[in-house]
Amino acid sequence: VQLQASGGGLVLPGGPLRLSCAASGSIFSIETMGWYRQAPGKQCELVADITSGGTTNYADSVKGRFTISRDSAKNTVYLQMNSLKPEDTAVYYCNCKLYLRPGMFSQYWGQGTQVTVSS
Repeated sequence: VQLQASGGGLVLPGGPLRLSCAASGSIFSIETMGWYRQAPGKQCELVADITSGGTTNYADSVKGRFTISRDSAKNTVYLQMNSLKPEDTAVYYCNCKLYLRPGMFSQYWGQGTQVTVSS
């Protein structure tokens, strides 16, 4: 299983950015897809995730600014980030919790994509 993330970059404060992450490989079913981030000198934290049923979960710091969505047919998750702040600067990692076959649960991470919010 591979996770291919894209969409990071440099953006001005207040601007938008959208991240995408596509899962590929031999997958039986995907349970949860999400995004984590790690800023320099800080612990990795959950940004947002979404279940197969569409239930979403957000970090308090991004509620109202970020929106996570999912295209199950494409095994792809998106993170629309609006009103970006300098404190959103971090490496963002895609995460996928899935079943490789019935009863065989596993977790995968993408390669990380840098998001820098700066003027």
